[in-house]
Amino acid sequence: MTDIEFRFNLPDPVDYACRLLRKGAMQGGAQLVVTGSAATLEAIDAALWQTEPTDFVAHCRADAPAEVLQRSPVVLAAAPDAALPHRSVLVNLGSEVPAGFERFERLIELVAEDEAARGAGRARWRHYKDRGYGIRHQDAFASAGGRA
Repeated sequence: MTDIEFRFNLPDPVDYACRLLRKGAMQGGAQLVVTGSAATLEAIDAALWQTEPTDFVAHCRADAPAEVLQRSPVVLAAAPDAALPHRSVLVNLGSEVPAGFERFERLIELVAEDEAARGAGRARWRHYKDRGYGIRHQDAFASAGGRA
């Protein structure tokens, strides 16, 4: 069964996702698929290209040639297609339950601090909970010690 984790109250989910991808791919050796809206995936792609050379995370789009997909630790996909080679970690920045999430070992849901994102996050939480998934959570606001 897929391990599900929510990280919520994120002031900047794109920045958080980039740090998570850097840590997971470079330090942890994980293979990750990131799903979200086209605009969000574009923002993540741009942010990953703007890092220092020593922090660069190899990544590609889901429509890249098969050999590129095989070599890229991070794949940006509007929907996690069954043909993708990665099955380790799915990072969701979208507002819906990602189709096919159960094919992954781990799902990390990133939820922004605005009310619309929180409401969509609650709906996804209920979806997983109703299907018997155990859910871990981390509040970014509490982890940061509150706001200044």
